[in-house]
Parts: sequence; structure tokens; C-alpha cells
Amino acid sequence: MGSGRRYLTIAMLVVVGYLVCNTRDVLGQCGGSVSDAIAQCSQYVQKSGPIIRPSATCCAVLRKFNVPCVCKLITKEVASLVSIPKAVFVGRTCGLNLPPGMQCGAVKIPPNAMK
Repeated sequence: MGSGRRYLTIAMLVVVGYLVCNTRDVLGQCGGSVSDAIAQCSQYVQKSGPIIRPSATCCAVLRKFNVPCVCKLITKEVASLVSIPKAVFVGRTCGLNLPPGMQCGAVKIPPNAMK
């Protein structure tokens, strides 16, 4: 997986909870580890495949990020690479505060996202 795609996967992973940016340094300012988030969580936000409940390890990684900080980094390009409903599901399942209607970068949290 290329480094650009890595950042994009994280972006929504963490979506909406915690997302992607253009450099590790910038995302690092939002807390958490990009490589850990990719390794532990990317499978849960892929566009294809079924909805899968995230692991406890994935949730632990995501909780280290500052959601408002990461949301500032989400572009339309980032959002187009992952399943937004799955990313919201993962974030909410992990206890991230992602209320319906919340604006997270280029993404508005849908009211009917999976719970």
C-alpha cells in the first residue's frame, strides 16, 4: 500500500474519528500512531466487504487521536477512499464522539450511519 493511500485510509478510519493528512508530522500532532492505525484498523473501513466490529486493539489505537484535530485534515479525496458509514461505525463502536450532522473536514456525519 503506497504511503499516500495509507494516509487516506487512516483519515476516515479515524474518522470520524481520525483521519488522514499529507505528512506523518502533521498527523502526529493529532496524537496516535499512523502505522498502528493502519495495521490495526484499515480492514474495518474498506469500501468492499461486510461491516465488521473493530477489535479492542483497533479501538485502543484510535482513542489516542484527537478527533477535532484529525477532522481538520479530511479532504474529499480522503473521504472517497474509504466507506464513510463503516468509518463512522468503527469510530462510534470505539467510543469516539461522532454525532449525526457533525462536520469532519469534507465529511458531514450522516444521520443514519450504522450504529
